[in-house]
Amino acid sequence: MKRFFCSCKAGLIPVLILCIAALTGCGEKEDQGEKLILNEVAHSVFYAPMYVAIEEGYFEEEGIDLELVTGFGADKTMTAVLTDSADIGFMGCESTIYTYAGGTQDYVVNFAQLTQRAGNFLVAREPVSEFSWDMLKGKTVLGGRNGGMPEMIFEFVLEKNNIDAEKDLIIDKSIDFGSTAAAFSGGKGDFTIEFEPHATALEQKGDGYVGASLGEESGYVPYTAFCAKKSFIDANPHRVQAFTDALKKGMEYMNEHSPEDIARVIAPQFPETDLSVLTMMIERYAAQDTWKTSLVFEKDSFELLQNILMDAGVLEERVPYEDLVTTTFAEKE
Repeated sequence: MKRFFCSCKAGLIPVLILCIAALTGCGEKEDQGEKLILNEVAHSVFYAPMYVAIEEGYFEEEGIDLELVTGFGADKTMTAVLTDSADIGFMGCESTIYTYAGGTQDYVVNFAQLTQRAGNFLVAREPVSEFSWDMLKGKTVLGGRNGGMPEMIFEFVLEKNNIDAEKDLIIDKSIDFGSTAAAFSGGKGDFTIEFEPHATALEQKGDGYVGASLGEESGYVPYTAFCAKKSFIDANPHRVQAFTDALKKGMEYMNEHSPEDIARVIAPQFPETDLSVLTMMIERYAAQDTWKTSLVFEKDSFELLQNILMDAGVLEERVPYEDLVTTTFAEKE
């Protein structure tokens, strides 16, 4: 930084003012906040509290210069975290279990849970007045990739409704969940599993109609959480805390404001979505108690997730909650 020498002659006060202004300006220019790259699994209204924190400037308030990148799939988001292309990942918690069970030494730890229900909906090709899960028998459903949360929660719901996922219907697992809406519009499948804004977008185009909420049917499950490599958390606890504190402010805003207010705040994140439609999506998610009021990832929720993974046949042995979850940052007042 340059040094400023002010002469003690007439005009001292104006010069001092200029000196202070210059010094202040230099400080503001240099202090841009600590850079953090966040890779999100998808860009969805389902993650509204995070977008509120971004648009309301809460990350900047906490000294974080945040760069948001969309991974388009948990596998891609996890790869970004493991290869240091991203500092923090936001995805289904099952991915952290897979990498740990696979023997990754510098494994990925969950430090803040955002959603507590599934955020996807069953979309039918024709309008459904009174939906019944028996309607899926003999049909083809675009379920998302095998081992992903959308597909596993779907099978979890089928089991609850006494439907055999292997015998009673066909689940197409060949299409990544980020591409299922386009495939459905193109004529594939009788039903599809979609997040917002895709579910509503299909309705608006007349290509599909929401028949049921998987969030309501499946109950409370730890669907998505923020995570980072253990080494990153150990080396950067202050940055993880600042990030978590910004998220807390976003959740507080959600709890204290109407869907209309929230829609106006996050509208820049969804420029192609009409404000009234965005409000409707938020109302739909709020009505099923989608978002947690606390970022703490409880042990009971983690064990429920492992039950779902084991029932789906993608996890053979349970992994320790104490290794894969830390509540230190979410619990700090």
